Amino acid sequence: MPPAPDDRPAETPERSDPAYATNPAVAPVGDRRPVGGGASPANAAAPPPSAGNPSSAGEYLDSLLQAKSELFRTTKEVLRDSYVPSRLPHREQQVRQVAEILAPALKGDLPSNLLIYGKIGTGKTAVVAQVRQEILRRTELAEHISFVSINCGNIDTPYSLLQTIGNTFAKNEADRVPTGWSLDRVQAGMRRLMDSKGGIVLLILDEIDRLVARSGDGVLYTLSQLNTELETARVVLVGISNDLKFTNQLDARVRSRLNEEKILFPPYDALQLQDILRERAREAFRDGVVDPGVVERCAAYAALENGDARRALALLRLSAEMADRDHAKRITADHVVKAKNRLEQDIIIECVRTLPPHCKVLLYAILQSYERRRNGVLTGEVYEGYKRLAERLGLQPLHARSISNYVSELESLGLIRATIVSRGRGGRTREIIVDVPISETMPALEEDPLIAPVGRPKSRGQMLLTNFDNPGRTGPF
Repeated sequence: MPPAPDDRPAETPERSDPAYATNPAVAPVGDRRPVGGGASPANAAAPPPSAGNPSSAGEYLDSLLQAKSELFRTTKEVLRDSYVPSRLPHREQQVRQVAEILAPALKGDLPSNLLIYGKIGTGKTAVVAQVRQEILRRTELAEHISFVSINCGNIDTPYSLLQTIGNTFAKNEADRVPTGWSLDRVQAGMRRLMDSKGGIVLLILDEIDRLVARSGDGVLYTLSQLNTELETARVVLVGISNDLKFTNQLDARVRSRLNEEKILFPPYDALQLQDILRERAREAFRDGVVDPGVVERCAAYAALENGDARRALALLRLSAEMADRDHAKRITADHVVKAKNRLEQDIIIECVRTLPPHCKVLLYAILQSYERRRNGVLTGEVYEGYKRLAERLGLQPLHARSISNYVSELESLGLIRATIVSRGRGGRTREIIVDVPISETMPALEEDPLIAPVGRPKSRGQMLLTNFDNPGRTGPF
């Protein structure tokens, strides 16, 4: 969408801008210097352009490095969800609750295990991170406290989880738990390393529901039993879950231990999101560069998606980055609209890139089958395609039940739709329909070295449509 007329002068490069001098394409048409024999004296003094290219990548990068942002006051990190601000608007009650539960550790007492529920982007991780910072600031009182934070969306097997926990306490390479040990030996190595440190270990398992969905609750039972096996260390489990019904899947013994303390984080509404964005905007941007309505529009978009504060922050940050690239002096509503369109595309691709290895192979098999048939594919066909791909890639194929769980996870992420269909005497099965653009999703998967050996040739002319590309269609093609 073109910028508003009153923004256009701000987008015109100044004559002192290095990009203006080295790349005539960025200058207004009337000011462009002639190319070839009609060079003016000023132009003659300029260095000759690279052959076949009026501006090299180096010159372009140099101009970007020399340019100063007219929008950002400080680093863009302020607008990322990883940034922990000094105050979390509308989460004061939850901060107090988490602090009250974990505070006994500062006195040497063992806190209760804690389970935090809430949908994505409701401030769960940020609140825990802020309380953690405040505990560690009290250095003398916290010298016996260790924090171990693990995202179970990335580390989702019992082996890798126990190995990662243990290696957090390794003092040198020789102490580390290596890959290749049996699970029992890894567990023993983890206990040894934790006892070598001693004190209270606050073990934060973010997205703990994903760990259980993929690996069962056996590893949680192991962790909940650690205090009966450790000698000098004691463990407190802090689970963070996006699934409000997550504990329904747990064994009663694990559930009773994890449910010692529970805190529910409600979603933000549009007005609360506005307060969050305004505080971050004041810290991130120069005065007067955010047009009226920008914050409100970012908050409204995120409020429609379950009050996701991460989504709202990402939208505001991307809007500012697009305005910066346009050399605009203000962030406008048009930038928000463009950022929203870009973000919707990027979220799908980023989601695909962060899937576990077998889940990526499964999704690739689904896309291949869907690409051939241009219609819904049955789970039996998908499983056979997955097994063939896994064997070609040197992976040991998972059992059908595990793959069925991965199909459910891909559906929960919105990448596919799986509906139950009856095949008469053949029984019932699931038909899978792809809800992402194949033309973008397959290349994203093929970027992974794991999938690359079975990827398609790079020069591919055809573009296939899915229900995502053509939302007006209600059925498959």
